[in-house]
Amino acid sequence: MIDVQRLRVLRAVAEHGSFNQAATALLLTPSAVSQQVAALERRLGAQVVARSTRGVTLTEAGRIMVGAAESVAAELQHAQQQVAQLGTGRAQLTLATFTSGGRLLLPAAITRLMAAHPRTVLHVREGEPEDTLPLVRQGAVDLALAYHFDGPLPAGPGSSLEWTPLLADPLHVVLPQGHRLADRDALDLAELAAEPWVLGCLKTEAYLRRYAERAGFDPQVRGTTTDYFFARSLVAAGMGISLIPSIALTPTIPGLCTVPIKSPTPIRHIGVAAINRSDRPHVTTLIHALREQALQ
Repeated sequence: MIDVQRLRVLRAVAEHGSFNQAATALLLTPSAVSQQVAALERRLGAQVVARSTRGVTLTEAGRIMVGAAESVAAELQHAQQQVAQLGTGRAQLTLATFTSGGRLLLPAAITRLMAAHPRTVLHVREGEPEDTLPLVRQGAVDLALAYHFDGPLPAGPGSSLEWTPLLADPLHVVLPQGHRLADRDALDLAELAAEPWVLGCLKTEAYLRRYAERAGFDPQVRGTTTDYFFARSLVAAGMGISLIPSIALTPTIPGLCTVPIKSPTPIRHIGVAAINRSDRPHVTTLIHALREQALQ
């Protein structure tokens, strides 16, 4: 039998990338963390981490065991919720969401959920996918409304998440009215190589920089915010132009024009991640409600 505490320690090592940082997070000594990992390796008869002066990385066996550790943590959390429900008769449901997706999809979906399961106690927490998807794996939240661009879903090692696609969210160029390109039907981002940029998301900036490198230019990023509305406000003030997902183009701001991007159009893929269980009908109901709202 594998010790659950050793799995917990391995998961912390994988998350933090070193024994020292994992020890700090777990309130243990680095020596204790090292001993727990070594004991796990002896039990398995396989190395789970590769050690170096730069830290530790997971081996293939380690990735398998981290996936198992996530599943165990999620199952224990789920069991705790079930026991709590026995006493109250009320199901607890926690949803994580990013801001613009939650604003568009969540209110109507919550209404459908509460109509079907009126005794559900719903909790909502905001966060970006790289922060919220691990919480789903660990059982800390039941599902996460999330997104990814052209890369893979940031689900982490050994992920047991089930991804339900909801909608494609293409990005547009936002320009001040009167800009020389504001009347175009569509734009290639390379045409905007000389423009200053104001961006509303770090991942949008990362996408722009990848595209710009392929097109042979270095974008002049003069402002980076964590809010698309704020970024559009700065564009309206004349600070630069921006790259904004479709669902973040409302409410409208006077003095702005929006132009689509030519193919291949950058797209943000929005969906919901959960650990599939047949005994959580309120989770299934909320996912179906989000799908229905995405089709509106």
